[in-house]
Amino acid sequence: MPADDLAPYRTQNWTVTKPAASGRDGLVVAQNREAAEAGAAILAAGGNAADAAVATAFALAAVEPWNSGLGGIGFALVLPPGATSARIVDFGPVSSRNTRAADYPLTGAVKRDLFTWPEVVGDRNVHGPLSFCIPSAVAGYAALHEAFGTAEPVAGLLAPALALARRGLAQDWFTTLKIASSAPVLRLYEESARIYLPGGLPPVPPYQGAPGFLPLGRLPDTLERLAEAGLRDFYEGGIARDLAADIASLGGVVDREDLASCRAVIRDAPTIAWGDGHLVHTAGGLTAAPTLAEVVAGMAGAARAPDGPDAAWFARLSTVMRGAYARRLAGLGAAQGSAREPGETCTTHLTVVDRDGMLVSMTTTLLSSMGSRVVLPKTGILMNNGVMWFDPRPGSANPIAPAARPLCNMCPVIVTPRDGDGPRLAAGASGGRRILASVYQTLAFLLDFGMGPQAAAHAPRIDVSGPDGTTADARLPDAVRDALAAAGPLTVVEHGVLPINFACPNVIRVDGSGATGCSDVQSPWSAAVAAH
Repeated sequence: MPADDLAPYRTQNWTVTKPAASGRDGLVVAQNREAAEAGAAILAAGGNAADAAVATAFALAAVEPWNSGLGGIGFALVLPPGATSARIVDFGPVSSRNTRAADYPLTGAVKRDLFTWPEVVGDRNVHGPLSFCIPSAVAGYAALHEAFGTAEPVAGLLAPALALARRGLAQDWFTTLKIASSAPVLRLYEESARIYLPGGLPPVPPYQGAPGFLPLGRLPDTLERLAEAGLRDFYEGGIARDLAADIASLGGVVDREDLASCRAVIRDAPTIAWGDGHLVHTAGGLTAAPTLAEVVAGMAGAARAPDGPDAAWFARLSTVMRGAYARRLAGLGAAQGSAREPGETCTTHLTVVDRDGMLVSMTTTLLSSMGSRVVLPKTGILMNNGVMWFDPRPGSANPIAPAARPLCNMCPVIVTPRDGDGPRLAAGASGGRRILASVYQTLAFLLDFGMGPQAAAHAPRIDVSGPDGTTADARLPDAVRDALAAAGPLTVVEHGVLPINFACPNVIRVDGSGATGCSDVQSPWSAAVAAH
């Protein structure tokens, strides 16, 4: 039989389900079950949603270090109990004041990684010490706790993360997969290779029995110092000194002054009208929020079939999103429209609600999987590669520059009813440019088609990450795929663990009966955990 006559290859032959969780005393949804349990334990002990979000975020640094951590950045949205307006905790990416465009000369080729930028000599904007933006995650978590948390000491919020870091990283199949994907670059950096490539190879679980645990270098010591000295030590104390020394020794430019000046900013969240009934609170202009607003406007008035999204709805969404991305990427200056992101992103998203109804929606990231792939030896911190968000072409709309902020793809949201009567939602996703499509569809499934969180987490979706085409989940009906193909270029793919073809959203819905949450069906470690 000729190869062209073979059916499309499938990586899996099973039906996967993801459990939801419900409760009245609070709920945490995260991309790792142990981190969600850490946050739920804080809720059960009397902490609020801000406390639990901080505990969850620090725990994620120990249990899924490729996705987020102390070397990362992000945004959080907070809706206090009884409030109608959300607030943003902005700890988004900012380049060092020492960053110079001249340090990123172009080769003349095009780099096809997360973004289709022109290639930089040595990929120094993609990995290594010159790819670092200022690590603002710890400042963001501190601001979230100080402005919205309880009097719970920081040491108590760090305790679960410290215990998990001392135990080490689970050496299971998913860890093997994630580390192996980054191994060709991890091996270039001494401390990264020492931790993640013992013996020069990715760690593998035993053939039988329970997996062991991989030591995480100096990360437990750093978490312990933060618990004892306070979170500003990361920017002004002994940790800052160690960070700056390691970065300088590697040839990076983030220094003590960059760290000391790092602060999260808290401001009012802008809103998007969703029909006549809801307001979507967003993280604002340097995230995917403006493009989300354009998609919401473009889908206003779209016909909705009573039994769920149909072929016409998906075809319209494909057209609207491709147009929105064309305008977004034109302003961003992306090369050739940058239609797809074939590389692997490492963002994580968590959502929290407490017994009083406070909602937190937080997206935090290292950007690429394993970020810069550089672990700093004195602290065990895996650093971000946020410089890759900038277009390296001189004179672009998003150029590499000192103390600059790039446009990024994160899109945490909180939804409130316009008249105060109705469910509230907190949602977001990981997945680079795929985030926007998944967040919009998750909201549409819940608000327009009446799905619950578990149904929405399992519903097949499309992805549009640029103006040139649409990707469709192979589970979508033939009629939907035919309509999408008629609307424009179409690729049909699986929604699986790897390759990562769709973003990984999670959501919490709160109404008079309590809260229910669920995470994306294909995210293997993710979980919703209720406080008890």
